Amino acid sequence: MSEQLSVSDDVEEFTASFTAEQQREQAKRLTTFLSQYTHLTDSFIIEFFTENLWQTLPSTWQAVLQDLSYPQTADLLLDASHEDRRYPSVWPLSLLAFRATAHALAFPRECRPDRGRVAGSVKPDEFLENQSQSSLLGHIFRKHVKPKKQHEIRKLGMLVKHLCDQSGCRRVVDVGSGQGHLTRFLSFGLGLSVTAIEADHTLVAMASRFDTELLWTLEKEKQKKNCSFQLPEALSIPQHMAGWVNPKASWETFNKQLKEANHVIEGPRTLFGPSKKRRSDLTQTSQADGLSHNSNRSENEQMLSQRLCCSDIPAVSEEGLNPEESLLQDYPDFVLTGLHACGDLSATLLRHFVSCPQVRGITSVACCYMKITTKENPTPPGLISPSSPLTPSTESFRYEFGYPMSSWVKWLPGHQLSYKAREGACHAVEDYVRRLREGSQLLRTHCYRAILETFIRETRPDLRRAGIQTIKKAHLLAFTEYAHLGLPRVGLPPDLPLDQERVEAMLKQQSKVVVYFTLTLLLAPVVETLVLLDRMIYLEENGVDSQLIPLFNPNFSPRNFVLVALKPSR
Repeated sequence: MSEQLSVSDDVEEFTASFTAEQQREQAKRLTTFLSQYTHLTDSFIIEFFTENLWQTLPSTWQAVLQDLSYPQTADLLLDASHEDRRYPSVWPLSLLAFRATAHALAFPRECRPDRGRVAGSVKPDEFLENQSQSSLLGHIFRKHVKPKKQHEIRKLGMLVKHLCDQSGCRRVVDVGSGQGHLTRFLSFGLGLSVTAIEADHTLVAMASRFDTELLWTLEKEKQKKNCSFQLPEALSIPQHMAGWVNPKASWETFNKQLKEANHVIEGPRTLFGPSKKRRSDLTQTSQADGLSHNSNRSENEQMLSQRLCCSDIPAVSEEGLNPEESLLQDYPDFVLTGLHACGDLSATLLRHFVSCPQVRGITSVACCYMKITTKENPTPPGLISPSSPLTPSTESFRYEFGYPMSSWVKWLPGHQLSYKAREGACHAVEDYVRRLREGSQLLRTHCYRAILETFIRETRPDLRRAGIQTIKKAHLLAFTEYAHLGLPRVGLPPDLPLDQERVEAMLKQQSKVVVYFTLTLLLAPVVETLVLLDRMIYLEENGVDSQLIPLFNPNFSPRNFVLVALKPSR
């Protein structure tokens, strides 16, 4: 069994500690329940009229739901924490059981009253003084970072540091690092040695540029007489690598990527900053010589490496580097992290964690469940493919799908989750509750799109669920204006004749569209729970205990669960 995880006070721990047997029984209950309501999870709200979705509900449900106000819909159906439920009529037991079971089976998204948020406020209290700047995050880590991301990198960064302390690792690999916001906080803020991997070359370049800006800021802070900013004793410069973590590749290939990244020379970074003119001259000289910043380090940058890099990070010289010998050396132990790793990437990182001896711990925050591969849907829309085909030496012998991961769930009847069910699990439940309580005009957009789908199908029966994309401020438009903008996006004339009487009749059913969508949204956390529980069971099957923690404020960051695991000490 793995070491018992001890979570710091800053982390809101998921208190329900499941045994292996309890995990399996919960998975059985989840699959049994969800398999009874696939007509809801697999339905598309834009087909509300074309598929007559309201009539698919039991007649007893229709009778009590059709006249609900928007606030009643939030209180009586969607909000699990609402206690003062006042029903306008007697509800059928089947509907009450449906709602109660959905709430009971889903992992609690807030395991205790949120200490970081005052009553009635959406944002944590770290943003009370300034709506866009966290009072708990150093100012050098807030630049270029939106409030939601500030909240996330601070909370996850502290958890990663805690895991590193428990595992005895000082190295972290941040996969899907984007612009490097988490990476910078881990390295410059918490003193960890970080290798960041990102598939988008543009984002990697931005991350390096933001690192440079941060270093200049640090130098200015140091020059101040009354500098209050405290840096970690051990300070290292993060390494950014442009690379794609292929879900079909083995952990050995992943390890090789890391070894190669360890010898990438980063730049330009220095605490010994020349003037703006000098920086401009350096850039122009570099460009004139045809050299990238990664291969043309100034004397100041070499001094920076010696001054800032941790003692356990060997300085990489351009001369005398033997790549073949370097790749033969074992990569040091490290903790793996991924903040909102998309689709199969989260599952891939968990498999590497289980298989790779050097990975001691992991914090996994998932998102984009609809991009997960399954046996039924091995190539979902939006799936990223490699820029070049895999060679036999880099491809693993057995490719596993992103869901299910565990052997237990794989053999459960009704475990299958459609693309639509997984897409629904990505919706922000708390945000929709707020819209319902406020009676937001945004609620009309689903009805608009469902009406438009009706006329599109009648004109072009072959166009089913054609992508229109977001129409800016659609909720502020009359339906005719919305249709005028939407029809050309599917190749139809903007002035297509519309039966106004039918339009008005469908607009009057907007409340039914909202209620039906709320019923499907009620199942979203249940689907997410099954996906995450499957991953916990997979880890348990491989001898590793894990915890699922609702780390972020769900009102602020909807995908707020982090799966945390630590391997036993060697």
